[in-house]
Amino acid sequence: MTFPIEKPDAEWRNLLKEKGAEPNAFEITRRAATERPYSGKYEAFRADGTYHCVCCGAKLFDSATKFDAGCGWPSFDKAVPGAIKEIRDFSHGMIRTETVCAQCGAHLGHVFDDGPSDTGLRYCMNSASLEFQDKK
Repeated sequence: MTFPIEKPDAEWRNLLKEKGAEPNAFEITRRAATERPYSGKYEAFRADGTYHCVCCGAKLFDSATKFDAGCGWPSFDKAVPGAIKEIRDFSHGMIRTETVCAQCGAHLGHVFDDGPSDTGLRYCMNSASLEFQDKK
């Protein structure tokens, strides 16, 4: 799968380091690793603003769509239209839907159909794949 923004691994590593991203951000965003539950900086974070891809800066979620799913990762019930691509994930003996940034392909997390709102969705994201911007 190709994306509008593509870089070699060394460039992604340098970019994340320059941004001061979490130490595990490269493994999560570029290698589809997962942070431990309840360990991410945005899991219990509440503020008015927007969540963006830590790799390319694309807007992914509005804070109004964030909710406490009790799963240990930041959860949202609606993504910005066109911001996320979904990929079938058969890893770890499960069938899931992986979510990646539509601009750069960064692994974000997974989406499930057990959300509490009218969308019925729960975008379960890794904090290390996100960066928050206050509403101005």
